[in-house]
Amino acid sequence: SLSPLKLEQRNSVLDEAWRLVDKYYIDRSFNGQDWNEVRDRYEDKLGSKPNDDKVMSLTTEMIKSLGDKYSRVLDRKSYAQIQKFDLIGVGATLMPDGNKKLIVGAPPIPGSAAEEAGLLVGDFIDAVNGISTDGRTAFDIIDQIGENPNAKEITMTARTQGANDLPGEGKVRDVTMLHQFAEVKDPVSFKITERRDDGTNVGYIRISEFNSLVKPSLETAIKALEDDGANAFVLDLRSNHGGAFQSAVEIAGLFMKDKVATSVVDSNQVELPFKTPGDKMMVPKSDPVVIWIDGGSASATEVLAGALHDQCRAVVMGQKSFGKGLIQAVYGLKNGSGLVLTVAKYITPAGTDIQGVGINPDITGNGVPGNLMSLIMSTDTSRVDFNDIKERLGPSMCKAPDQ
Repeated sequence: SLSPLKLEQRNSVLDEAWRLVDKYYIDRSFNGQDWNEVRDRYEDKLGSKPNDDKVMSLTTEMIKSLGDKYSRVLDRKSYAQIQKFDLIGVGATLMPDGNKKLIVGAPPIPGSAAEEAGLLVGDFIDAVNGISTDGRTAFDIIDQIGENPNAKEITMTARTQGANDLPGEGKVRDVTMLHQFAEVKDPVSFKITERRDDGTNVGYIRISEFNSLVKPSLETAIKALEDDGANAFVLDLRSNHGGAFQSAVEIAGLFMKDKVATSVVDSNQVELPFKTPGDKMMVPKSDPVVIWIDGGSASATEVLAGALHDQCRAVVMGQKSFGKGLIQAVYGLKNGSGLVLTVAKYITPAGTDIQGVGINPDITGNGVPGNLMSLIMSTDTSRVDFNDIKERLGPSMCKAPDQ
């Protein structure tokens, strides 16, 4: 059995972070380290009753030993700032447990509506706004909330299962929380850039990041452009560093239905395909789409570009993208700080591993509008040959992978 000192250390934030790495980190060699030995070494440095600064400093050092620039410890302030990618808007992360029941998967963000309402890690969420969560995913809940994005409140039916409760039992309560998005800028701007003599009306859409507003804003943009006659689209994703991965999958669904957008490969090498919904498509297949990328396009941006490209729904132009294909999860730690950890990687529908490789454009050089070195984002679409784009997307030149 463990000594009282060991038990105290096993209850520390350092050990909480160690266990998350042990369970979820993508590199099972832990950067060539014996991870159990790392635990002992850092617990020895921790000593007895360390102050919070010492715990945080040692936890940071331990995470750095993984040699992964994306995995890091966040102080309380930085953890709260990540809330702009909170797609539910109450500061709680919902995820499935082993039986596919939705639970609160990480401690609510400090100061958030979920924390103030007393939601706890491991609480089962049996219903949202009175609609049962049975058989539904966190994506479905995000969609449900997105149907009424300006609602001031969200009610969750939470169930805390005690040690002696059977599955399905527990203390049930309705928790009503203020629906709050941290100040998030609208990431979408749009306009008709050209009305050509051949009848092509070009709808230009710029997306600056994938935050919690991107899907409703993009739906508004597409509808306005279509009402104005747009029948060809340029999606400008240059210098878009990404954001919420779910948003990229949802946005792909506005252009194609029931197709694999990306697959996520986790630390156990399990491949999980993410498909676009069957009923959210807004842009008809007959409207050609071009995606404009550059070396600053990364992460969720590359997921969207890879999805539409591999499924023969868009042609990619510009410069090679950044190549960030690793997925980070954000975990709340019990002292209000956070841990960002690389837990999986994306691959495109055709099997391209994005990490370190990026998305290669189909069209570079002269076929790309404007001066790419220009500091002002050019919205010139005049050099895009949409007849060529249609041909490239046709069955003779593009074959989508089997689902």
